Amino acid sequence: MIEVKHLTKIYKTPSQEILALDDVSLQVEDGEIFGIIGLSGAGKSTLIRCINMLEKPTSGTVTINGVEITALEPHELRTARQKIGMIFQHFNLLSSRNVFDNVLFPLEIAGVPKKDAAKRVMELLELVGLADKANAYPAQLSGGQKQRVGIARALANSPELLLSDEATSALDPQTTRSILGLLKDINKRFNLTILLITHDMNVIKETCDRVAVIAESRIVEVGRVIDIFSNPQTSTSRSFINTVVKRDIPKELLEQSDSHAAPSERILVSISFIGKSAGQPLISSMIKKYEVDANILYGNIDRIKDTPFGYLTLELTGPPDQIDEGLAYLKSHGLEVEVINHV
Repeated sequence: MIEVKHLTKIYKTPSQEILALDDVSLQVEDGEIFGIIGLSGAGKSTLIRCINMLEKPTSGTVTINGVEITALEPHELRTARQKIGMIFQHFNLLSSRNVFDNVLFPLEIAGVPKKDAAKRVMELLELVGLADKANAYPAQLSGGQKQRVGIARALANSPELLLSDEATSALDPQTTRSILGLLKDINKRFNLTILLITHDMNVIKETCDRVAVIAESRIVEVGRVIDIFSNPQTSTSRSFINTVVKRDIPKELLEQSDSHAAPSERILVSISFIGKSAGQPLISSMIKKYEVDANILYGNIDRIKDTPFGYLTLELTGPPDQIDEGLAYLKSHGLEVEVINHV
């Protein structure tokens, strides 16, 4: 669906050059919700603006559905953008137009006949739950309602790709969940590819299939959300995950478990449960099967999009060979096992 190759963006000022994107490459598959997460200033907003050519890259290419949009002439680009919907952080609604006319606006630009356009607008307002607000003005709407209007407007021309630029960052948590639920419903209903940028790992956890982590203008990690949560490969990914899932063992718990066994017989492990394995009594089975005792120090069970996900930090004691066999048993059942340290 989207293929970004070696994208670089440099902003030039009279006194300096600012590298906003540094040789960024990634692929977004048709029909998936793909997230890009990074801190403020990491380059994520520049990336999404280069993808729809609101910003012209310094070098590199962007291809959408086989069309290299970085090579299009201005009139060709205007046509191509009609198939790329955009949701903005601060809604960008026209205050002088009511809800109906805000959604109608891109259809007017595209030259859609009035009768067809009016029908399309009401279909979209039904979809986002605002049919009763068609005659209201933006000043009369809540933040969540404004963003629903923005989503309806972005869908007006039946886009092949929907770009979301920090669409929930100005909303409260409850409204954020409702907007994310709407985006997931739209993705499933229309098989619409969504590229979503955010600085909030909760948004990635609840919504996305895959994610790219961007730091200091470069992509540092890409993968399935469930894989990155269970086994992050970079410090940047781990820091984002720690804002959602606390996996660090409190110091006082470590001190409490300090002298249960001889050093050679004690080990600390972190275990991730994914999917069906999150509901299976595998730790209990391991204890029964091997000469291993398990002390649960820390843990949690959550969901990543539609997949159960959990983790435990355990103190295992017993003969070293039995501990090794117990860990192998857990791994054989699909658990991610990381040895924290031998104590």
